[in-house]
Amino acid sequence: MIGTWLNATRRQRELAELDDVGTVDLIVVGGGVVGAGVALDAVTRGLSVVLLESKDLAAGTSGMSSKLMHGGLRYLARGEIGLAYESARERALALSHIAPHLIQPLPFLTPYGPGFTVHGAALPLAGLWAADLMRRVAGSRRAQLPPPRRVTPAEARLLVPRLTSYGLQGAVETWDAQLVDDARLVLGLARTAASYGARILTRCTVEKVVDRVAVVRDELSGQRLDIRGRAVVNATGVWASRLEPAVRLRPSRGVHLVVSSEALGHPRAALTVPVPGQPHRFVFALPQDDGTVYIGVTDTPVPHSGDIAELQPAVSPAEQRFLVEVLGQCLEEPITPDAILGSFAGLRPLLEHGVGLTSDLSRRHEIIDDGNGLITVVGGKLTTYRRMSAQAVDHAVSRYRLPAAPSRTARLPLVGSAPPARLATLRAPRRLVRRYGAEAVSLLQLAEAEPHLLRPVAEGVPALGVEFVFGALAEGALDVEDLLARRTRLTLVPAWAEAARPAAEEAMSRSRRLDPQGRLDL
Repeated sequence: MIGTWLNATRRQRELAELDDVGTVDLIVVGGGVVGAGVALDAVTRGLSVVLLESKDLAAGTSGMSSKLMHGGLRYLARGEIGLAYESARERALALSHIAPHLIQPLPFLTPYGPGFTVHGAALPLAGLWAADLMRRVAGSRRAQLPPPRRVTPAEARLLVPRLTSYGLQGAVETWDAQLVDDARLVLGLARTAASYGARILTRCTVEKVVDRVAVVRDELSGQRLDIRGRAVVNATGVWASRLEPAVRLRPSRGVHLVVSSEALGHPRAALTVPVPGQPHRFVFALPQDDGTVYIGVTDTPVPHSGDIAELQPAVSPAEQRFLVEVLGQCLEEPITPDAILGSFAGLRPLLEHGVGLTSDLSRRHEIIDDGNGLITVVGGKLTTYRRMSAQAVDHAVSRYRLPAAPSRTARLPLVGSAPPARLATLRAPRRLVRRYGAEAVSLLQLAEAEPHLLRPVAEGVPALGVEFVFGALAEGALDVEDLLARRTRLTLVPAWAEAARPAAEEAMSRSRRLDPQGRLDL
């Protein structure tokens, strides 16, 4: 258990050890889902691995997604059969083997009838059944993801109570997979990699890579060090061109509003609304376990000149109006400003392929090798992170003759992973089980001496006090923002983050009492 723990004490120790290590097999630059995935894939093959992240785990694109593991229906509709199958296959592996504790099936409703964007005739089930057949071939079980079906207007309004009845003739129900939290997936990958011996070092900026040597600046101490690797994987997403100028990206911005679940009548299904006149583009309303609904996602080109890294993604007033108006076509009453609790946005590293809408760009990934040890993996999507990671390591092993076994991550469970039936038997708060899986028991043990840690950190805030303690003790949080933004996601609702800040500050203060082995003196 403690072997998976990441904290300031372990970070300091592992940085000091690098002076004596010499050359490592693989340096991974980037602490998002692909970087963490590469680290896990490589270390479980027997390679020595150092992961370097300039900020925090999941601090970029990987923490600002729609929190979905899509099965590829959209790609199948565009004729990208290979990508659709790959997405369905990776989703099936995540649901069944890798992280069943973090992923749950979610029904999606697309309403139809006069006055809706889609009429009934435009929603033949034949195409959806073809997608369902592909998911079965890819390994998904019907018990996890039921087949598509038409539902009556009454049933549709039971699932999404604020759905308008005017002109509603019914809806089509499909199923996909929802992450409880994308940042928690990244944390699970990184901590699992750490349990196999990978060094996971945040607040370490790679300024450049020269002849397989990463020139690193420790952002906490200001010191610089050189780390030599037999190969280096650049997994920095939209920032990839900083290390590999040959990368050509056409980034887009995905934006979401966070609204009160009450605004949609506490829905039990996601709502899908096609954008009028724009094929392959949709607005989703995605219910969350914390009493909110995420409304997104636009796929807007990001005009830029110079360094992409300088862009600050945010939801503009025009995008907020767009999301509210498109979704409002399907609701009894429009979403009012007071129902909007927050917003978030992230940049997507889409590969440049000519002109056209970014929503039409392929989500395929590419691996670029500079011929001198720097391997860049870019493009792709969250769902296919594992495949991208394995292929990047395959390339490094083959091209640079690294002594490694075949990839084993397809069925390797992450820390906390357990089947739903086992998780249902755990006597722990539901929030802890949903976010920590089998590790919810460990959080309960931390709170044994201080039961108040099992209470919310502030009135009206869903996070529990023990989450802050565990974030600093075991999940690599180095400051208050790490706790609020990535360990509990409270910054998605600014009012929650403000109310919880004193408790987060207290937890970080206590974390400074870690002993030399990285244990907390409770």
